[in-house]
Amino acid sequence: MTPVSTSSLRDFLASNRFAAYAYSYPHKTAYQSFPPVSLRDVWEQERRDALFAYLHVPFCEMRCGFCNLFTRIERDDEQHSRFLDALERQLKAVSSSLVPASFARMAVGGGTPTILSPVNLNRLFDIAETYLGASPKNIPCSVETSPATATIERLSLLKERGVSRVSMGVQSFIPSETRAMGRPQQEQELFAALNASRECNFPIWNLDFIYGLPEQTIESWLFSLKKALEWQPNEIFLYPLYIRPLTGLGKRGAKRGTTQLDLYRAGRDFLRANGFKQMSMRMFARHDGAGGGAPLYCCQSDGMIGLGAGARSYTSHLHYSTEYAVASTGVQAILDDYMNTSEADFALASYGFWLNEDERKRRFLIQSLLNSEGLDFDFYEREFGSEPQREWPLDELCELELATEENGVLRLTDAGMERSDELGPFFASDAVRAQMEGFTLR
Repeated sequence: MTPVSTSSLRDFLASNRFAAYAYSYPHKTAYQSFPPVSLRDVWEQERRDALFAYLHVPFCEMRCGFCNLFTRIERDDEQHSRFLDALERQLKAVSSSLVPASFARMAVGGGTPTILSPVNLNRLFDIAETYLGASPKNIPCSVETSPATATIERLSLLKERGVSRVSMGVQSFIPSETRAMGRPQQEQELFAALNASRECNFPIWNLDFIYGLPEQTIESWLFSLKKALEWQPNEIFLYPLYIRPLTGLGKRGAKRGTTQLDLYRAGRDFLRANGFKQMSMRMFARHDGAGGGAPLYCCQSDGMIGLGAGARSYTSHLHYSTEYAVASTGVQAILDDYMNTSEADFALASYGFWLNEDERKRRFLIQSLLNSEGLDFDFYEREFGSEPQREWPLDELCELELATEENGVLRLTDAGMERSDELGPFFASDAVRAQMEGFTLR
């Protein structure tokens, strides 16, 4: 294992602030091509009794200025239908490679899945149930929406299908701020979508907000959050603004504000004071989660099946996906390849990242530590047969007052949680960093 020196942790934190969002490890820009392997072989030795099914719909009605996700502007129903044809071929191939398998969670993201017509939305859920046996009526299911597509017809369909969580990116209630983000929205459309979402009364309703614009103040930031609480969501995500290459903001040379940390703290304190519990740097909730009786899913040890162009799949030793791009030409080329892929080729993986023992430990550490549940030493030892305290600079985290240990669980303090976007990148291996730096974004 590559050692991590305690002095390097101090140095790294001293020179980095809001470095990168470590929502998964390794990052998709560390992926590379490798000789094709069959999915049957990839999954043969894996646990398949509590999988996560993720379906990625790579279409939006507009491209937000801050967005670097795998998506493109596409409103044409015919193109959506072609995509679903390919998705059905992929589902056939994947399902035959996984037998037997059962699912504990399901999510539909993108892109904006609710850009699909009601007919195509129904088809999406039908093919997932037909080939995977995954239905929102039986397991918790989340769907991403947008103000422009969250119509009462579509949301009612999601409710009828059993969807338990919907998420909408509001970003700000101040029009000048959403315009500055490259995400203009009509107030009438936004409020209609919020009304429709509230009327459908999903068990979990999430709203997303972004902070870090140069002109954003604590007063304007809290105005948006106060406005959000008037709608009574039971989950709110607070995202720091990142200016990434090839995005709309990146291409025009936009800059982040200098008060991002102050905005984060103000938002965190406000939500806590209003009954929200902090689950991670970004997630705040005042609900109990998926609900009683739902199958358990553990992100550190259970697998994920990604379906659709841009989706990633996770096994214990291999992460794989289609290729990744941000610019419209690159996304379209990958999407064209996906929609022309045969069922036989969908049964193979040839692009991704093989995780050795060291990388698996790093992934476990990052996913545990950046969550409010923290790093359970016994859980780590059961997984790897070693003690995390002997392998990572965890004492240094405590000395810096970024974490505390209680009953064998290490949890970040407030000071540590606000450094999540530095701690995640810090624990990345040299090999992953090198591959990320060598990635050519298109």
